[in-house]
Amino acid sequence: MLDHLTYTAPEPKIIQGAKQDWELVIGLEVHAQVASNAKLFSGASTGFGAEPNSHVAFVDAAMPGMLPVINEFCVAQAVKTGLGLKAAINLVSAFDRKNYFYPDLPQGYQISQLYHPIVGEGEVIVDMAPGVARRVRIERIHLEQDAGKSIHDMDPNMSFVDLNRTGVALMEIVSRPDIRGPEEAAAYVAKLRQIMRYLGTCDGNMQNGNLRADVNVSVCAPGAYERYQETGDFSHLGTRCEIKNMNSLRFIQAAIEYEARRQIAIIEDGGKVVQETRLYDPHRGETRSMRSKEEAHDYRYFPDPDLLPLEIEQAWVDEIAGAMPELPDEKKARFVTELGLSEYDAGVLTAEVESADYFEQVAAGRDGKMAANWVINELFGRLNKEGLSVETSPVSAAQLGGVIDLIGSGAISGKIAKELFEILWTEGGDPAEIVEARGMKQVTDLGAIEAAVDEIIAANPAQVEKAKANPKLAGWFVGQVLKATGGKANPAAVNELVAKKLALA
Repeated sequence: MLDHLTYTAPEPKIIQGAKQDWELVIGLEVHAQVASNAKLFSGASTGFGAEPNSHVAFVDAAMPGMLPVINEFCVAQAVKTGLGLKAAINLVSAFDRKNYFYPDLPQGYQISQLYHPIVGEGEVIVDMAPGVARRVRIERIHLEQDAGKSIHDMDPNMSFVDLNRTGVALMEIVSRPDIRGPEEAAAYVAKLRQIMRYLGTCDGNMQNGNLRADVNVSVCAPGAYERYQETGDFSHLGTRCEIKNMNSLRFIQAAIEYEARRQIAIIEDGGKVVQETRLYDPHRGETRSMRSKEEAHDYRYFPDPDLLPLEIEQAWVDEIAGAMPELPDEKKARFVTELGLSEYDAGVLTAEVESADYFEQVAAGRDGKMAANWVINELFGRLNKEGLSVETSPVSAAQLGGVIDLIGSGAISGKIAKELFEILWTEGGDPAEIVEARGMKQVTDLGAIEAAVDEIIAANPAQVEKAKANPKLAGWFVGQVLKATGGKANPAAVNELVAKKLALA
């Protein structure tokens, strides 16, 4: 594990107002769609992109007499997520009805967990830079069902409702107000996404709405946050406003910046910030009021009479814990300690679970640093240029590993390896067979290399004198020999012979 006991917390974001400096205080409620084939209380499919209202069971549509039945797999996914966030797992939890009317909520209530969530307190370590990280406390994770989708842009006079998403299982991950800047907020959501993708509990697809965040923003005078930390008294903090349904890391940062400045302007003008729910308009770059902020009593929460309290056994939790995959922080630490990678390179390689898996296949039994260099610089560079992902890479991990093997054995040079990579990218094939068939093997015959060195030296007496006066110019001879041999001469052997022939060694 990475030793996060030694990290330094980043400084809070300071915003200069017209009258004084202000600090940000941010808490997030992240809604993560559980990766499951069926919904939380029905067997209807959770597949994305189907025809509207084609994945709707009777219980999802709130047909009379239909009773919810808990999906055990969704519960297991929530437990696994809690374990991944080092959180307490509650062996007894309960579902409540959250009552409100909306056209895409057929029941007129949402089944959620208010008083007794399945997961209790945990934490996330958000790395901001080497040695700099923010510890964000998790207050709770509760399971709930998603609502449907209202569509207002298909007809000028009518709205439509698609209930395919109704009843899909969500995990709501509620943080403490520990985040102190827009970049930290985005990094926190990205870290949650990374952990859940490693766990396989949420695919993290923000574009489809499978991961979205409600962002609570307030501002306070410098020093007030520390008083809140000491006392736990929220009165030291400013009034918060919630920005709903953010599904872009870039927009999360922009919305926080705008909202903070809006609140500062109100306070410095002598007004009071009203606690409310707001929406962010990315086209105008501003937040706007949606509704006054509801409290728990506004929803008339009460225990769902159709669902018994959810009781799970510690042995089942232990079984899930025993099958947990390696998490990103652990994998990053292993890449640093066992493979000798820098923290930066290890961070790049573990950012996505697919990238980490690809790299591990390439590095297996090979030099870790060389494997990292090829994966990050050559492969990732080309994938970014072509707009491709690791999953759609034309060069497999086995092929790239084969290239590294050929370099390691001295069969090809780094220059030839890049030419080979290009062939593999465009044509495919087995690296060793391509090198053999196309005569790409590196020239290691010292006699042949020496003959080429002698020929270049004999043809350039003036350059010889310059190199003897300034040994750095010996590189010119090395380049000429490599050029004369079509780049196939072993560079190390060429360097050694040139230095020897020019009496520079």
